[in-house]
This record gives sequence, structure tokens and C-alpha cells, in this order.
Amino acid sequence: MNAARTEAARWKVELHCHTSYSKDSLAPPAKLLRACRSKGIDRLAVTDHNTIQGALAARELDPERVIVGEEIMTQGGELLAFFVREHVPPGLPPEETIARLRLQGAFISVAHPFDNLRKGHWRLPDLLAILPLVDAIETFNARCVRPVANRHAQAFAREHNLASTVGSDAHTPGELGAAFLWMPEFNDAL
Repeated sequence: MNAARTEAARWKVELHCHTSYSKDSLAPPAKLLRACRSKGIDRLAVTDHNTIQGALAARELDPERVIVGEEIMTQGGELLAFFVREHVPPGLPPEETIARLRLQGAFISVAHPFDNLRKGHWRLPDLLAILPLVDAIETFNARCVRPVANRHAQAFAREHNLASTVGSDAHTPGELGAAFLWMPEFNDAL
């Protein structure tokens, strides 16, 4: 297969960003989407904290580009979910959150698991307990202040043979695309 064909069959994908529907974000959906287009991002998973309202608003504006997601605070730590159809409330045990997401056919990744400078990090026993239930682990988060948190996540994913996700964790349009994946074209969580 030639290089041009391979490039055409891959998308630049941002898997972790927030709109103004997250109380710590300054990015209205329309502004985030303008930044997305200007940065050449083909697919954008909007993962607001504990709500899908921003993702739904963004999808109304650009249904082809936006993946409805949510960053959900569980009793163990934060999870990222993609292809979400219904809001999952925060504060549930991780296993219950995962079960609710599975009923929707969502893809589930553990968010910034070893960044102990933020509230949503995971204790190792809690993380080990959910490993068989998740699809991936976020191995690079551009907002991790200490690089060791990302290195630890990468080593952990390799050790446990887990798929990796990365994301900018953008809370402003300027941060969007600081981390992204080149992925084969897709239409759903499978």
C-alpha cells in the first residue's frame, strides 16, 4: 500500500478534552470545534467532567467529527468513556460505572491513573481490580505536570498488555491537540 493511501485511511484523533460544560473549562463547544478544524483533528472525543451535555452540544454542531464521551469520577478514580449514549452519574463504585457504560457499548479507558497531583488518580489495588473490565489506559496525558505519571502509566500498560489512549486533556481551545493518536478510520467503539 502506498504512503498516500495509508495516510488517507488514518484519522488524527483527540480523545480527551473539555468544553465549558465542565466547570474548569473555558471552551464553548463552537470555539473548541473551530480549534479542532484549524488543527486538522478528524475526530474529537468530548469528555466533560461528569456530564455528556457539552459533547451533545458539540455533536449538534459537527455530528461527523464529535464522539460523545464523558470523564466520570468513580469512587476509585476517573474513567474516560467514548461512544456514550446516556450520562453516567459520578460517585458510583468503578464496577457499577463500568457496567452502565458496557450496557451502552462504550469504549472505556482509565484516565491519568498515576497522576497523584489530581483528585482522579487511582490507588493501585483499585486499578488492578478493574483491569479485566476496561479497554485501555491513558498512557499519556498532556496536562500531567510530572512526566513520571505518564511513564508509570506506559510501563503499567505494557506490563499488563493493555491498549493505550492519549489525550491533551484540553480545557482551552489552545491546548487542543497537544496529544493525539493517528488511528484507522472507525465508526463505533469496536
